[in-house]
Amino acid sequence: MKIKKSPGRIAFLIFLYLFLILLGLIFLAPVWHVVMASFSQADILSTHAGLVLYPLGNPTVGGYKIVLSSPNILTGYANTAFYVIVGTIISTVLTIMGAYAFSRKRFEKRNFFMLFLSFTMLFNGGMVPTYMVVRSLGMYNSRWAVIIPTAISMFNMIILRTAFADVPEALEESARIEGAGEWTIMTRIIVPLSKATIAVIVLYYAVGLWNSWFPAMIYLKDRTKYPLQLILREILLLNDTAVMTNSADAVKNVQTERKLVKYTTIIVSTVPIMCFYPFIQKYFTKGVMIGAVKG
Repeated sequence: MKIKKSPGRIAFLIFLYLFLILLGLIFLAPVWHVVMASFSQADILSTHAGLVLYPLGNPTVGGYKIVLSSPNILTGYANTAFYVIVGTIISTVLTIMGAYAFSRKRFEKRNFFMLFLSFTMLFNGGMVPTYMVVRSLGMYNSRWAVIIPTAISMFNMIILRTAFADVPEALEESARIEGAGEWTIMTRIIVPLSKATIAVIVLYYAVGLWNSWFPAMIYLKDRTKYPLQLILREILLLNDTAVMTNSADAVKNVQTERKLVKYTTIIVSTVPIMCFYPFIQKYFTKGVMIGAVKG
């Protein structure tokens, strides 16, 4: 049965669609600006002010040549891929195990330990104690120093714990009657029924590791282990400091290319991880809402 819409509702829908389109354009504008600027001529871009709607001058990939000419870029990509893949797997597995334990009502001390662990969301030991712990454990200048210290996010565990707690207890009881143990219940029942939330947790961990550069700057001294973000940071810093160290002609070139390099660096560092979003987009809203209903 087709419901007839009143003039007021039609007007509201028109306003809503126009508002959402405008909001989408506002969100898309900075991305379009950065992409177009990265293909612009450096000399024109350096003097341009305002939004870039199309490549300024003749479209060029000069900025990408400058950034990708760094010999450490490919190494940085490989290291970041390692940190993202291995770190996400470790973090997700540990978070699933912890969330499963805290979601079981038969765990009598779960509220105490949840409160104890939630305390770490507000307070931490600080940079120096953390550095001393990492060094004493023999992880200094090791790839594990980038992954292990931040392997579990309590925020993510709370979201996943809530999703696990929403699984009907009857399923678990039926599995126990059939002789299933804790591991079987977790892997065969709880995890498959919580795919949406787990996909969101995977996204959170992957994006966090992709963007991470500060732990690597502190714990790594071997440049062959640097992630991409730290390499790109050095490119930007070298591009800035070159102004104070080079000749007059070189300074002029650097000043001209500085803006172009910054826009190109944004594209190089964000496009790969953005390609990851479409594969789990369908789980995102559902997964977040499951963890937001109750705690």
